[in-house]
Amino acid sequence: MTNRAVAQVEICDVYKAYRVNGQPIEVLDGVSIYAAQGKFVTLIGPSGCGKSTLFSIICGLQQPDRGQICFNGVPATQRIGMVGYMPQRDLLLPWRRVLDNVILGPEVHGENLAAARREARGLLPLFGLEGFADSYPTALSGGMRQRAALLRTFLCRKDVMLLDEPFGALDAITRSALQEWLLRLWEQFRYTILFITHDVEEAVFLSDHVYVLTARPARVRLELAIPLPRPRRREMTLTLEFAALKQQLLAALAPG
Repeated sequence: MTNRAVAQVEICDVYKAYRVNGQPIEVLDGVSIYAAQGKFVTLIGPSGCGKSTLFSIICGLQQPDRGQICFNGVPATQRIGMVGYMPQRDLLLPWRRVLDNVILGPEVHGENLAAARREARGLLPLFGLEGFADSYPTALSGGMRQRAALLRTFLCRKDVMLLDEPFGALDAITRSALQEWLLRLWEQFRYTILFITHDVEEAVFLSDHVYVLTARPARVRLELAIPLPRPRRREMTLTLEFAALKQQLLAALAPG
């Protein structure tokens, strides 16, 4: 365990391996990550290094072979339902309208659906979806689908949210706009966010801390604090300080 203040979520020395054709394939090799309450923490690393596997372990869909996941300093073995999780694809159900897609969490948990719909309708403008409550996912742009998926995650009402490359499939202009939108949303509600990306500039722009993982089996090669002031502004990406932070991450991502 870390000697820092108690984290809201902490991954402690986690190992994970699979068996493929009878042979063990190591995926995670002693990964430790710390996220204090209300912080934005990003994981970056080569494709296939185990980032999504780690998220699957944090949210309880898988168990580590060794190590533990702690919430507020307490080890948690049964973690299903403890965090909000948005996977890489939006996974909107094509036969359900937007409003019925975003209330899926409350519905699964047996909550009052009329109250959930009222809450969701009230949040649609904040998520850029006003006027689309009764639309089907096919009517939405890529950016709108991602915002709908994030609203669905938000309505799970968990203090910790895992976002696995939510903007990875978007064009550069849409991606930039959604980065700024996500930061405004996070600054308003101050959830603890664990975020996966392959984009170094995105990692620096969004985060309080960035963890660089090695190629599989993943280890933490670098933990980098991002001291840029908040609120973040796009013009910060043009500064020497921003460039120096990017260079540190790029150097840590270099093979070997």
